[in-house]
Amino acid sequence: MEISSAQLKELRDMTGISVMQCKKALEEAGGDMEKAVIILKKKRSDAADKKSDREIGAGAVGSYVHNTNEIAALVLLGCETDFVSKNPEFVALSKDIAMQVAATNPSFINRAEVPETVIEKAKELFMKEVVDKPADMQEKILEGKLSAYFKEQILMEQPFIKNPDTTIGEMVTGAIQKFGENVQVVKISRVSVK
Repeated sequence: MEISSAQLKELRDMTGISVMQCKKALEEAGGDMEKAVIILKKKRSDAADKKSDREIGAGAVGSYVHNTNEIAALVLLGCETDFVSKNPEFVALSKDIAMQVAATNPSFINRAEVPETVIEKAKELFMKEVVDKPADMQEKILEGKLSAYFKEQILMEQPFIKNPDTTIGEMVTGAIQKFGENVQVVKISRVSVK
């Protein structure tokens, strides 16, 4: 199947991924745009896994101050090289994540940061809600409640406020695929008058 330049442009505009990767995804999907997006997301995840053990040596500090001057946030978005850290798209990503932190006030960057004691307390609380459910369903229901509860508190699992169809984690893995380097949210900080 022949892939048109219009299809390539549309997929590239949607994803920000290189033309070659978009072309390969469209060819693999037989020209189906939705399938191509799914293929790129899968490859994005694979690329992130391959680069996750690389050392972070550079980065950008993204900042956001709300127009009321009552809330502000800082995010340290790390990468491997100064070349990427100075890229305008990388800097814009750090600022978008800072805006997310200001808006949602997450307690943790990723699930690995959540202390076991916090997880156990949440389990105790939600266990009371599933006690009257069938025994074979209790664990599944409990897992769903815990996932929903922590999704709001973990930055990487939150839907992006400007585009709820994508999570902050997907944006970071997209940056890994786009820049070809390990990219991580290293630190977040939020201050508020109230």
